Amino acid sequence: MDIMKFYRGDEFEAYNYLGAHTGKNGTVFRTYAPNAEKVSLIGDFSDWKELPMKPVNDGRFYELAVVEAEEGMRYKYRIYDKKGGFIDHCDPYGFGMEVRPGTCSVIRDIRNYSFLDGEWLEKRTDCRDKPMNIYEVHLGSWKRRSDEESEGWYSYSELADVLIDYVCEYGYNYIELMPLSEHPCDESWGYQCTGFFAPTSRYGTPAELMELVDKCHKRGIGVIVDFVPVHFAVDHYALTEYDGTKLYEYPSDDIGYNEWGSRNFNHSKGEVRTFIQSAADYWLSVYHFDGLRMDAIRNMIYWNGDESRGENSNALEFIRTMNSGLKFRHPSAIIAAEDSSAYPRVTASVMEGGLGFDYKWDLGWMHDTLDYFRTAPMYRSRDYHKLTFSMLYFYNERFILPLSHDEVVHGKATVAQKMNGRYEDKFPQARALYMYMTAHPGKKLNFMGSEFAQLREWDEKRQQDWDMLKYPLHDSFREYIKILNHIYLKYDALHYDNDTTNFVWEDCNCTDRCIYAMRRKSENGDILAVFNFSDWYQFGYSLRLGAGCSVQLLLDSDNQLYSGATPNGGTKYTYSSETLDMDIPPFSGRMYLLTK
Repeated sequence: MDIMKFYRGDEFEAYNYLGAHTGKNGTVFRTYAPNAEKVSLIGDFSDWKELPMKPVNDGRFYELAVVEAEEGMRYKYRIYDKKGGFIDHCDPYGFGMEVRPGTCSVIRDIRNYSFLDGEWLEKRTDCRDKPMNIYEVHLGSWKRRSDEESEGWYSYSELADVLIDYVCEYGYNYIELMPLSEHPCDESWGYQCTGFFAPTSRYGTPAELMELVDKCHKRGIGVIVDFVPVHFAVDHYALTEYDGTKLYEYPSDDIGYNEWGSRNFNHSKGEVRTFIQSAADYWLSVYHFDGLRMDAIRNMIYWNGDESRGENSNALEFIRTMNSGLKFRHPSAIIAAEDSSAYPRVTASVMEGGLGFDYKWDLGWMHDTLDYFRTAPMYRSRDYHKLTFSMLYFYNERFILPLSHDEVVHGKATVAQKMNGRYEDKFPQARALYMYMTAHPGKKLNFMGSEFAQLREWDEKRQQDWDMLKYPLHDSFREYIKILNHIYLKYDALHYDNDTTNFVWEDCNCTDRCIYAMRRKSENGDILAVFNFSDWYQFGYSLRLGAGCSVQLLLDSDNQLYSGATPNGGTKYTYSSETLDMDIPPFSGRMYLLTK
């Protein structure tokens, strides 16, 4: 490793030097502790007796080779501070950790898995003009062996085939995994990390995770993983005051802690930048992930996410450096920002003065859309343009439309439960909502359980309510989402999101009737979507489409096949004299294919 690049914050592969590296003659351990008085290694291989480590390079790094240290053994660094005290720390660059409540690092050989996904990686793209339909998953609660056992999880390997079969059948072409970096508390969902280079051992070994990703690629499924570049867990066995000083965090608690009670990374320090961007590169390089969804970017743009405190110029500079470096190394990987701010040019390239992300979550679209569907039908005329506003700013960035885990927890209710009205009224509205989401420009993201209209809020300790599928409303809803997803994957008119000629409102002024019509265009045929979000039947609705169209119904959300009221094959519409005429049931949407 180039030590000067490490200190400048220009290094992206520090994990190839630091951490525990296995070889023919045991394992070499290296750690960076510039302000320590001394460092010792303890572990299974020494019966937890101290093995003094030798200062190397400029004396700020410590190294020790141990012949007896083998794959699977536990270890820690005993770091003495200048006051004579010590704390036993897990390895910041460690490739494995033991299952909580254990806090030791575990020696893992991350080079012993042979990927067979070369063809996938060669053809992979960042999906600018291709479909990206993301199924967001928390591996510990998608399916479980037992909800009664605190460790009733399936392994990465055990989940691989059943999860891949599921997403393929139901029309998703990407999986997004909530953070896999090791974390001590299940309730943090992985967003409070202690092991940034260690995939959580809850679900198995690094090789088993590699197997899951490899199998996804063999079936044509991309895999994105959540990544946390903003903060880390406060546990003192991990990064907190690692060498007896605030090495990774800010010296002042005013900016050192955030709203989640965790420690903020000090992005002004080169060694911290190297740490974070090396971790980002690690998941893309070593595990072959196809992208990173970077959490809480607002809290990097502004001090603690508070716009009134001003921009964090050091963090902004770091974002640009990290993203440009990652895209240079992985041009086809997807770098997405979860950013709730209105900061401009988040998805513009660094060369163009932007932050260099490929996509940004459209949280404004999400909030406006869900607020609209929560609203009683009598007020939807008043709020009509909550559903049209998104297209006024859409082309400022490249967006993903997210209905994520954040929207189904903490008393917010699930997506289906958010729909206004009684139980039976929620399903037609949710079907129409998802058709609106599919027709709207932007890549798509849906959280597990939402595809069958789960009504219980997500709980990381319980698997999804799969038994709900014995009820026709839920089972038919999942079949509807399946058909809708496959329409999205099939028709390229729905893929050219940022081509300004691809989208047009055919009708966005039918305020009193709460009818909307949008059209997505391509040379292979246009997709027309028409919606009635009112609670009464809209008779005699007409749209002038022009001459020479052939109109084919692709999907009616009110079809009885999906627990609607319209008999299968009974959707009525006529096209003549350049005009499409129809009667539209309440809370419903229709999707048509228009060809010349």
